Amino acid sequence: MGSTISNLSDSGGGESAANRPGLGDIPEACIASVFLYLTPPEICNLAPLNRAFRGAASSDVVWETKLPRNYQELVGLLLPPEKYGGLSKKDVFAVLSRPIKFDDGNKKDVLGILSRPIKFDDRNEEVWVDRWTGRVCMSISAKGMAITGIDDRRYWNWIPTDESRVLRPEISASLLSFLIIDLGTPLFQVVAYLLQIWWFEVDGIVRFPLPPDTYILSFRLHLGKFSKRLGRRVSHFEHTHGWEIKPVKFELTTSDGQQVTTEYFLDDKEHDDTIGNLKRGCWIDYSVGEFIVTDSEPATEVHFSMKQIDCTHSKGGLCVDSVSIVPRCVRERRRRSVSFKQA
Repeated sequence: MGSTISNLSDSGGGESAANRPGLGDIPEACIASVFLYLTPPEICNLAPLNRAFRGAASSDVVWETKLPRNYQELVGLLLPPEKYGGLSKKDVFAVLSRPIKFDDGNKKDVLGILSRPIKFDDRNEEVWVDRWTGRVCMSISAKGMAITGIDDRRYWNWIPTDESRVLRPEISASLLSFLIIDLGTPLFQVVAYLLQIWWFEVDGIVRFPLPPDTYILSFRLHLGKFSKRLGRRVSHFEHTHGWEIKPVKFELTTSDGQQVTTEYFLDDKEHDDTIGNLKRGCWIDYSVGEFIVTDSEPATEVHFSMKQIDCTHSKGGLCVDSVSIVPRCVRERRRRSVSFKQA
């Protein structure tokens, strides 16, 4: 291998530098073949090297391998055929990798709406493609769930926030420019806050043509109420009680008969004065379990719930943000990324 590199750098003993082979001599087809094995951010990082790399980074052959199998069906949920029919596969990937509002009478040119998650139905649900893996992810706002007592302000309040469903991975500058991505605003901008209740129950249902994959469903919860004071985030726990007495039961069922049940104590039974209560004052994703999709047709229907209906004691001081449905490989990648940053 060393002799090969030496020959490239000093071909023929006296060959001039202008005649030596370089990156610009690699055929675009060869570069595209390599890009098939890279992630979208890696492709975008290499695109500015020269014309051949940029041409390969725009190839439909490359980007079709990064899209979900049923990407045409997903794009069809966003835009009519006359809007997306002439898009390159790279632009289709960009459309699916950001949230896009639609069916609201205010559709924009596709290049002006790239890289936002797709909100559908009544804008309480969204779907997007993970920019690293090309896998389909989904999130459902608390606004899209059936919550017992939600209309009674003695029990529940809606809190505006910029902390709702912050699950996007970090995006490199090259990806932002090459795919024309704008990260946009926080996704749901409101969470449900429980003051106090005896019968705690939250239910939801979603039906969507998820591509074949193994998915993890999680509830995103926050013990305590949060606000900003003098520019700093502070948490309040005057209403937080009852979650250490008995566990909350989480369930999911699918239209093809899969069922998972799990239980969590949302509060620590024993408070450690040295390290504090690790479950209070932060957002936690409580994993309900996994389900498998083998075919996008018919569309998968998922029912999910969490409940603590023991009326011998009240409970309160809990924020409910959303439910996420993400492929297992996406969740594992995020965990590795967090572990790497903490190391």
